[in-house]
Amino acid sequence: MEQWLVFWKNVSFVDVIEFLGTFAFAVSGIRLASAKKLDWFGAFVVGFVTATGGGTLRDLLLGVVPFWMISSVYVWCTIISMVFVIIFRKKLVHLNGPFLWFDSIGLGLFVVVGVEKALTLDYAIWVVVLMGTITGIVGGMIRDILINEIPAIFTQEFYAVACILGSLLYCSFDYMGVSAPVTQVSTAIFVFVIRLAATRYSWKLPVLKGEL
Repeated sequence: MEQWLVFWKNVSFVDVIEFLGTFAFAVSGIRLASAKKLDWFGAFVVGFVTATGGGTLRDLLLGVVPFWMISSVYVWCTIISMVFVIIFRKKLVHLNGPFLWFDSIGLGLFVVVGVEKALTLDYAIWVVVLMGTITGIVGGMIRDILINEIPAIFTQEFYAVACILGSLLYCSFDYMGVSAPVTQVSTAIFVFVIRLAATRYSWKLPVLKGEL
């Protein structure tokens, strides 16, 4: 009990965002794994990799211990996500809407976590933006590859663009001295809205044509 009290006393707002992002991304991964009829272990692996893949690559590039190796809370978060999908599988597995929402929520929250971590380590702005983008998109890329789907980043251009724009927004707010909670929440909502709007209105980048 005392260990848990110490743990919760040390939890920051960014930690809460990371936990929520882990849950959202794990749900999106497990939901797709269920649609592909994977067994429970396979679904757990897909969910865990979806939730931790981007953050793992980010931490390795930044030269720090991957976040999920420091605390078991991310494993438990994935287990809770799996139980959630099992309980609400009828509403989640056969509908695209819930997947898009959870994936977009995880995307926005993880961009915040990636940017915050890189800023804390005093990296240049271009590195900060890159880390925010990597944290947001890599887990989903690994998820799609594992379930034999084309990664969303290659079919939905604004998947990555939303992360880049969100990272730039965070850096701008931070430079202007906006309070951290406002910056973090605003960035997560911004990425979430951009992702949904791009899907709803089929926003795409111009095609680079090789012929005149």
